[in-house]
Amino acid sequence: MAHLLVVESWVGSMSRLLPRAIREGGHEFTFLTRDLHHYLRSAPEGTAHPLLGARNVITADTNDVAALLPEVERLHSVLAFDAVITSCDYYLPVVARLAARLGLPGPGPEAVENACRKDATRRVLAGAGLPGPRFAVHEEWAALARAAKDIGYPLVAKPVDLCAGMYVRRVDDEAELAGLVRELAAFPVNARGQRRTPAVLLEELLDGPEVSVETVSHAGAVHVVGVTDKSVGGAPAFVETGHMFPAALPHADLEAAEQTALGALKALGLTDAVVAHTEIKLTSAGPRVVEVNPRPAGNRITELVRHVTGIDLAAAFVDVALGREPDLRPTDTGLRSAAIGFLVPDRTGTLEALDAGRLADQADVLEVQLAEPGKAVTAAGSNNEYLGHLMAGDPDGPGARDRVERLLTGLRAELVIR
Repeated sequence: MAHLLVVESWVGSMSRLLPRAIREGGHEFTFLTRDLHHYLRSAPEGTAHPLLGARNVITADTNDVAALLPEVERLHSVLAFDAVITSCDYYLPVVARLAARLGLPGPGPEAVENACRKDATRRVLAGAGLPGPRFAVHEEWAALARAAKDIGYPLVAKPVDLCAGMYVRRVDDEAELAGLVRELAAFPVNARGQRRTPAVLLEELLDGPEVSVETVSHAGAVHVVGVTDKSVGGAPAFVETGHMFPAALPHADLEAAEQTALGALKALGLTDAVVAHTEIKLTSAGPRVVEVNPRPAGNRITELVRHVTGIDLAAAFVDVALGREPDLRPTDTGLRSAAIGFLVPDRTGTLEALDAGRLADQADVLEVQLAEPGKAVTAAGSNNEYLGHLMAGDPDGPGARDRVERLLTGLRAELVIR
């Protein structure tokens, strides 16, 4: 039995999948957080959050890295951790530093920090000669305005250190860019109480569909588990509206996406003890990296993979954190594709009605999760405002997305927001 230190977590699906994977692997964990209430609030009424079922639940200021390093060393001397892990992007860099400090398995801290900073990722990939969009990063308005003119409108503007598509926007002119810069200036601290870097990253707007490549790295070898497709809406924001695994694309496109992701992981140095989710645009000029995320995919993509291949990326995440070879052998699950669609609100108000009917009883439906009436609704500007999701599978081929869209169309007809 191994003992893992879990430092913070997202409160979405991975906050449940990770404790389950640790438990099913025969291990135990200590949970370290600065704010227990953050997790208590996310659990259904009358239940305990799975992370709070840890062997030990310890509070410490996880945002104060200088104080946290010696504190975790002290805990390690008493509790003897075998790995340090997190699913939350905001704590991936500190977890890498903790693992290195304790002499435990993990990717290099510099590699993780570069992957978690969008501007640093761009610089590393460009320095390695990987083709990418034209880009610039600045803090001052005058420099941003000049750089935007050099790149050319329309372009994409984004913060360098936020997640879930927050404040990522297509901007068509200087007025829209100025508006986004003002919005970012009014959001100086992220949801975990960490002060943000005020820099704004400008990128050439890329054409073509977007996919993600799911990989597992162990002992210097990177294994491609598969490619997931992505649908995006909510313009001028980039809100993920659905995914399907595996992506229904020509073999040449899949191969190009995989090779591009492998090149990016190698350039960043993410070839050991990493489960990664690399986003790629298949542009008319060839594949281009959007982002490299050194943790398992969110938005239930990990579960799409499991439903189709039997491969448990949460379990692989635990294994590589322990320095162990993960089990990546596919099994026959009876499904050829699985897809998820999100119910994305396009207006602000209060949810009055959302009738799931008998969706959960249909043979092809794998999951249904919907918000309850009375919920305050915000028009979606990122992946944080969903009203729920629907997941379905197809045992015969790549038809799962069509099944999800058909069911969601009926569900949208029942949606009432006042």
